[in-house]
Amino acid sequence: MRLEWIEDILAVLDNGSLARAAEKRLLTQSAFTRRVRLIEESIGAELFDRRRKPVTLMAGVEALAPELRDLSMRLRKVRYRLKTATSQTGGALNFACQHAITTTVSPLIVRALTADRHASVRVRSSNQEECLMHLLSGEVDFVVMYTVPDAQTPSLERAFETLTLGSDILIPVCAPALKDSVGASQIPGISYPSNVFLGQVFDRNIAPHLSDDIQIVTKAETALTLAAYEFALGGIGVAWLPRSMVVEALALGSLVSLEADLPAQPLDIKAFRLSEGGGPQSETAWQDILSQIVLPDHLKRISHDSAD
Repeated sequence: MRLEWIEDILAVLDNGSLARAAEKRLLTQSAFTRRVRLIEESIGAELFDRRRKPVTLMAGVEALAPELRDLSMRLRKVRYRLKTATSQTGGALNFACQHAITTTVSPLIVRALTADRHASVRVRSSNQEECLMHLLSGEVDFVVMYTVPDAQTPSLERAFETLTLGSDILIPVCAPALKDSVGASQIPGISYPSNVFLGQVFDRNIAPHLSDDIQIVTKAETALTLAAYEFALGGIGVAWLPRSMVVEALALGSLVSLEADLPAQPLDIKAFRLSEGGGPQSETAWQDILSQIVLPDHLKRISHDSAD
């Protein structure tokens, strides 16, 4: 059983359809459909119920989800250890960043980790769920993600030690030519899928605060903030993006902020590691992040949190 096959099966389970699973796996729907048929042929059993629309997993396969997740984590860990055991750079530090943070905050962390010592750093870019999976499976030493301030996440608090590196804010922006559309009852928008972090932030923390006489009409949907940024620059619609990502565009006037008319949402920037910590190199890196990272003015540093 290949790790990729297990993750394909779990992607269908987690996303509810072949189409959304294909998007998460970065494949076209036709390519993903061919791959799931190959999985079934190799195993010799039907795994997907094609009598239902959308196509989903057979009930018996869904019941195996806990075992599949455990097997996926263990295979990831074995593959990572095999890779580092045979690599000349096996001592490199590894960390994962949420996609929206990779281009804005990760360069500052890499600079802090490599400034005073000969260190090699590998950076992975993933969505929030995948970042945590990389951490739990031992593939990375720590992850850096957005969280919503004051959100109750007891499971995260028990499993991880955290550092609050700074803050950001998810703000509505658009191309200057679209600014006047904000006064209309229907506003063209760029949305995130509801199964990704920023989509959940929009649904839970932004949409409820929109005026009752405003309707966001989705013109494009994407899970990638960099794509949403480009769509906004192209005048397709209003996008809610981290201020850290658009600060230069706002200064240049290629994007304008709509914070005066539409709701925004503060975000914390946090680093997570397993509560039991790691080896000496991982511990040094953790302390370097705490003591050496210098955030720009638009990413105000807040505090650091002690382990529970």
